[in-house]
Amino acid sequence: MEALTAAATRGIPRTVWALGFVSLFMDLSSELVHSLLPVFLVGTLGVSMLTVGLIEGVAEATALIVKVFSGAISDFIGRRKGLLLLGYGLAALTKPLFPLAASADLVFTARLLDRVGKGIRGAPRDALVADVAPPAIRGACFGLRQSMDTVGAFLGPILAILLMLWFTNDISLVLWFAVIPALLAVGFLLAGVSEPKHQARPHHFRSPIRLSSLNQFSTAYWWVVGIGAVFTLARFSEAFLVLRAQQLGFSATWVPVVMVVMAGFYMLSAYPVGKWSDRISRTALLSVGLLLLILADLVLAYAESVTLVLLGVALWGLHMGFSQGLLATLVADTTPADLKGTAFGLFNLMSGIALLLASVVAGWLWQAYGAAVTFYTGAAFSTVALLLLLIRR
Repeated sequence: MEALTAAATRGIPRTVWALGFVSLFMDLSSELVHSLLPVFLVGTLGVSMLTVGLIEGVAEATALIVKVFSGAISDFIGRRKGLLLLGYGLAALTKPLFPLAASADLVFTARLLDRVGKGIRGAPRDALVADVAPPAIRGACFGLRQSMDTVGAFLGPILAILLMLWFTNDISLVLWFAVIPALLAVGFLLAGVSEPKHQARPHHFRSPIRLSSLNQFSTAYWWVVGIGAVFTLARFSEAFLVLRAQQLGFSATWVPVVMVVMAGFYMLSAYPVGKWSDRISRTALLSVGLLLLILADLVLAYAESVTLVLLGVALWGLHMGFSQGLLATLVADTTPADLKGTAFGLFNLMSGIALLLASVVAGWLWQAYGAAVTFYTGAAFSTVALLLLLIRR
């Protein structure tokens, strides 16, 4: 908290703080659901590991792919907040569908719509942070918003555990409580977020996936896109962390501890890393993130006890703190001011395709060869990404 207070006195804009609180409440809602959803799917609805991989992969990839168009639209119309309201509003409306689900089909529909909402808001939100952040503290601004997002990710699973204890493992009843913070996020967005004026483009909107658009980005930007895609290929859905913990002895009530540990280490590292990146090499810090992911995968592959699983999850959370805000900052660093939304959208399109492949392959490997092979494969992809990053440096 002292670090956050110090940040406020050093010029981080009010809009960045407001977006941080919006992210906090929505992530609290989402992680309350996501910390229980894999167990609900496998234990209650009886779906296979491959199906879990498909649901998670398609849902998360959809969010990232939608960002390419929402980002370009926000550049075209010169406004970000309307798209943020649409995205966060859609996510809030999907929350009641999870406790109502009696089949994997409805869970898939709810998950997909929820991630469409995330896709609509993601690139305009990052572009808005880039719009208002002073260049000298851009890394700190992205790191702060990411840290506040992970405060919600930290609190959501804790709330899930308390509610599971209170309602004696009634997952469907617990999932209803995700509606409340989702509505608070929308209210905070309406009241607290403002944006600078932009001039809308005079020409007709065109898809950003055109040669004329692609040529406006530098080689440095495309290298960030490539590194981000390989990085994402190495980092499949966190649902597999939850299922790994359950496999080694966690009950349904306590399995959200996995997400608490991951989010806690993510939360504690994201802002300091973002702040450091304003003074030292961002790619050096990103290399540390890849090393942490390799270690996390190896520990999770080898784990035969709850203690080792939690160690692997902690390393996974640290790697998120050393990577997600930095990748967003690198995109902002390497793109022109009037194409920030499009740039974030294209970056997320490639990451979305990679995440879909990663989660489907992870589900198939787990089902066919077991958990250890799944995590060893993740470590191999992480090593490839690290080598590419070192070559670039």
